[in-house]
Amino acid sequence: MSADERPLYDLHEEGRFDRPVLVVGLEGWVDAGLGASNALASLLPATSARPIATFDGDRLLDQRARRPIAHIVNGVTTDLTWPLTQVHAGHDLAGADILYLLGAEPDFHWRGFVDAVVSLAAGWGVRMVVVLGAFPAPAPHTRPVRLAATAPPSSAELLGRIGVVQGEMEVPAGIHAALELAFGSAGIEVISLWARVPHYVAAMPFPEASAALVEGLALVSGLNLDSSSLRAAADSSRQEVDELIAGNPEHLAMVAKLEQAVDAAEGNVFGVAGDLPTGDEIAADFERYLRGEHD
Repeated sequence: MSADERPLYDLHEEGRFDRPVLVVGLEGWVDAGLGASNALASLLPATSARPIATFDGDRLLDQRARRPIAHIVNGVTTDLTWPLTQVHAGHDLAGADILYLLGAEPDFHWRGFVDAVVSLAAGWGVRMVVVLGAFPAPAPHTRPVRLAATAPPSSAELLGRIGVVQGEMEVPAGIHAALELAFGSAGIEVISLWARVPHYVAAMPFPEASAALVEGLALVSGLNLDSSSLRAAADSSRQEVDELIAGNPEHLAMVAKLEQAVDAAEGNVFGVAGDLPTGDEIAADFERYLRGEHD
């Protein structure tokens, strides 16, 4: 059997589940404030997740872009830790089955990867897919993080539970968008949750975004999840940001303006009003963020 004929993944166990929820959080796409990464880092141990499938990194990943980590002891190279894309399985606090698609976003063979993920999900009887992400937004850190959602037409009714970014925009897509559309075509409910992270803290961990994502996941899926540790970290983080901006009048004025705009737009799911950015301006800022221009 040639390399192209082999499955893109290895199964570590058969996996028999009762209508699980699949949570997707792949690294390499936008994750402002490490919102999705830290949400998943909190969920995995809390749900006793274990790996049940591993995708073929040699066929999916550019090892020069995602180099393995060498472990060296007194000059002796003892091991390499390779980047992985895996499915993990666990249980929520009430015992409901939950699956996670984690690791590196593929560099190659997106269509084949998407087909494989959808096939696995269908075989496991997945009832809903929830993608987690976070993007920099014109929002103050002094107000609760609000979520925005995207979904394919077949799952559009789910958007009402979260809210959306109003208007039309075109932005570079991660593989999450391809998964959304493929799950929609397969008749599996799917929704992506995006935490709106204040743009001026997008390059540092912002645990309130992670807590909001965990709570949003619980809301749309019915899973029983605990966000208390993230909420505690969020309180400390908010105080730290307060201290960082306290001595800069320009930063304080910016936060005050954002507060006024969000308060005035209460009920607008995007939470902006007045002379704050348009959809086109936000899309342009988003592309700059992806290029690493965080300032």
